[in-house]
Amino acid sequence: MATVLITLGRLPKGLELARALAGAGCRVLVAEPWRWHLTRLSGAVAESHVLPPPAFQPDAYDTALRELVQAEGVDLVVPVSEEILHVSRLRQGTPAGVRVFTPTPEDLLALHDKLSFMETARRLDLPTPATFASDSDAARAFARESAFIVKPTLSSAGKGLAVRAAGDPIPDLGEPALVQAFLPGEEFSSFSVAHEGQVLGTVVYRGRIISGTVAVCFEAIREPEQTLLDWIGRFVAGTGYSGFISFDFRRDGEGRALPLECNPRTTSGIHFVEPEDLARAILAPEEPNAFRLREEHVLQQ
Repeated sequence: MATVLITLGRLPKGLELARALAGAGCRVLVAEPWRWHLTRLSGAVAESHVLPPPAFQPDAYDTALRELVQAEGVDLVVPVSEEILHVSRLRQGTPAGVRVFTPTPEDLLALHDKLSFMETARRLDLPTPATFASDSDAARAFARESAFIVKPTLSSAGKGLAVRAAGDPIPDLGEPALVQAFLPGEEFSSFSVAHEGQVLGTVVYRGRIISGTVAVCFEAIREPEQTLLDWIGRFVAGTGYSGFISFDFRRDGEGRALPLECNPRTTSGIHFVEPEDLARAILAPEEPNAFRLREEHVLQQ
């Protein structure tokens, strides 16, 4: 029986992973800064461990995580959300036989950084919206002529996002930011699992109910357009990516789906994947595994 450590328990995504992996016969542990959290209450979880908060005590978290992996004989470490940026440090100096389901810290940061992600997509000759560093002459020239958005290059959940009309000054967000063409059409997202540049499975979905800047009710798109799936496949192949990877897209004025940003981690699309297929993609990523979607096509958190 493999021992799997999930590194966040408070989110429904962590519960989804715990249930899927326990259903595949794994002993599931959870590491979480909060003593009481959603996944701790699940019968799928054998044990829950309290660790220092990685955002505020990164070195203490890294030490405690390594000690937990060794003490519990963990075979596989699976991150859930933004803590992946800290969990990926385990790839450096991890004991033999322990698999960490993340890219390297450097590869993660290159995709989490929204400007760097766009530059990578352009290098792969993939269509992208016009995007510039906010303090550049090119950004100022673009903003004079076109509607635009501005957002921090390192952020999540829409924090710091501002929409501006053509001719508006570019706001100073007090941190590195980007200016990007405003796309007026439908917005939707994807969730994929990849292995060595090959997409194992993808879910495309849209938000049905929005709370602030995040969706809390989601609808799976049963038959996503092939051009969208091709974009994801080309990006994964071009970067040789392995692990969870998610994208946000929006349509431009011509109806083309263009990427807004990359989230190199799980997103809410994970809830639409059949648990058996999700577990197999994590435990045996070298095997073919086209995701089956659950019968429920609308889910709410």
